[in-house]
Amino acid sequence: MTSDEPTEEQVKASATRPNLATEAGRLAFIKVLNARLPKKRLIAQGVLRTDGDRIALCELTYKQDWDLPGGIVDPGESPATCVVREVKEELGLDVTVRGLLAVNWLPPYRGWDDALLCLFDLGHVPEDFLDAAALQPREIRAVHWADAATLAERVAPYTARMVAEVAMGAADGTAYLENSGPRDDT
Repeated sequence: MTSDEPTEEQVKASATRPNLATEAGRLAFIKVLNARLPKKRLIAQGVLRTDGDRIALCELTYKQDWDLPGGIVDPGESPATCVVREVKEELGLDVTVRGLLAVNWLPPYRGWDDALLCLFDLGHVPEDFLDAAALQPREIRAVHWADAATLAERVAPYTARMVAEVAMGAADGTAYLENSGPRDDT
């Protein structure tokens, strides 16, 4: 900051305050808050299982680790809508959200800022369900059914911990996780 730049206090003191008693003033205030408040990346992924409880994993073109189907939630889009859209766009498959398995806060990882991940249950499907996949070639190299051992070898450590915690049936209801495990309140 140069000596010519005003301080934050000076900017606040000189700014006209919106009249919160009016709808226009309320909307102007919300616009300022939306511009200034922190933004957090939101990820929606799904667990799609065979009747034998193997899980669908996507072999991605842009990173080494395989991952659960899903992606980044667009502005104004719900996480459940996102996971259905991403599976349709990237795999060409229609899925239905059956429930929310977990909300997982992820700390910064490999250059990414922290994020919230919503993990959805996409249900059980026949073994041949993935045969109908039409992969989006710029993102998905292949899609595989993976058992617990394969999953642990192929996915990022936080994904392996999260799946072990909730997707394989360890949790009842929706779990709240931090860094893919139970919150440590100690």
